Amino acid sequence: MHALRKWLLAGLLVIVPVAVTVAVLRWIIETLDQTLLILPASWRPDQLLGMHIPGLGVLLTLAILLLVGAAASNFLGKKLVNFGDRVVARIPVVRGIYSSVKQVSDTLFSESGNAFRTAVLVQWPRPDVWTIAFVTGTPGGDVTTYLRGDEYVSVYVPTTPNPTGGYFVMLRKSDCIELKMSVDEALKYVVSMGVVSPRIST
Repeated sequence: MHALRKWLLAGLLVIVPVAVTVAVLRWIIETLDQTLLILPASWRPDQLLGMHIPGLGVLLTLAILLLVGAAASNFLGKKLVNFGDRVVARIPVVRGIYSSVKQVSDTLFSESGNAFRTAVLVQWPRPDVWTIAFVTGTPGGDVTTYLRGDEYVSVYVPTTPNPTGGYFVMLRKSDCIELKMSVDEALKYVVSMGVVSPRIST
């Protein structure tokens, strides 16, 4: 029985990561393949080739992103993007959603953004209980009336094992211990529930 249990656990350690990886990749590919629907029916690979080839939607998505990025990077493209932003800003309801999503995406994907650049150790949810969090910026807006931005930082505390859910808090800088580990290592540590320990920086 001991040998059987050992073999079962060893099998799970091999199969589970592979199965989860395959499932995630399959979901991503199937989702991106939906972009093929924007093509005219006669241009779709299913019609041209007479068969469905998974993954062509990924290539189409990458091509669209590259084309849009190239267009938005030149002078005329930037003008058009700014004009589109101003138009959307005049549409009720839509402007609230668009502006919120745009601010988050600008922070996360902009080369000059500072979100999730630093992993810190904080006491959460009570003193003497520690967890890993990520600095996302400094308090702004009306919050600065009550909190001095040079003394506080905005921090995102992720949940385990799903780091996309978590808590946004503002803490004193002195209460945050900056870690030498990279953001990727910190996220892996959080997702694995502490099982995968990050390497020690020298």
